[in-house]
Amino acid sequence: MEVIICPDAERVGRVAAAKAAKLAAAVGPKVVLGVATGSSPVQTFAELARLSRDGELDLSQASAFALDEYVGIAPGHPESYHEIIRKTVTEPMGLDPARVHVPDGFADDLAAACRDYEAAIVAAGGVDIQFLGVGTNGHIGFNEPTSSLTSRTRIKTLAERTRQDNARFFDSIDQVPRHCLTQGLGTIMDARSVILVATGATKAHAIAQVVEGPITAMFPGSVLQLHQHATIVVDEAAAAELQLADYFRQTYANLPDWQRVEL
Repeated sequence: MEVIICPDAERVGRVAAAKAAKLAAAVGPKVVLGVATGSSPVQTFAELARLSRDGELDLSQASAFALDEYVGIAPGHPESYHEIIRKTVTEPMGLDPARVHVPDGFADDLAAACRDYEAAIVAAGGVDIQFLGVGTNGHIGFNEPTSSLTSRTRIKTLAERTRQDNARFFDSIDQVPRHCLTQGLGTIMDARSVILVATGATKAHAIAQVVEGPITAMFPGSVLQLHQHATIVVDEAAAAELQLADYFRQTYANLPDWQRVEL
């Protein structure tokens, strides 16, 4: 696990995007992205969009798979992840909408929709670069505490803490759905590379547990300690509870040039 501590949230987005752009260039224009919603990756996606517009990154044939979707919210709803991915990923990066996939939380048969989603990821050759945020309770995707570390795409009941955290996007918490479809932890771990971004003091405890805590279903993101190519990019506030923060800074400062992106 590589941990990069940036001075501020803006540079988290730039560094994460630069890291992703290097990985994407190595794969080629048919790169398969795993994309997350929430506030954490927005700056990263905006920077990737800029790189694409400026001709520094070729996403002309890229595919994307969203991590999750609420159950019972129609795709056109402003808080549906279909709509959020359209606004933050598909259109800004110039992706072909036919190559951008989101779980169908409005399906009549949700179990079949989950199986179909897993099959679509496999058919695309698997995810090359998976972007992640992390919840205050340590969830990645909507894999809430006690999620199986080998789980696949499935329906989940949202923790009340998650619903409270997401209520800011709705008029009231009563409008926040109680169920979602989410890629499982096993699905996420199949990605060839993972980039998790987190900013702000509210994420500090979760980041400490994900990076330095025990691998446990109580903090689902901790499973990333087992991933061969996981990069954690955080600002100083989100890094505040890391015991080895100085070591992570020293390690990054002494990387060979070919491994580094500028902070």
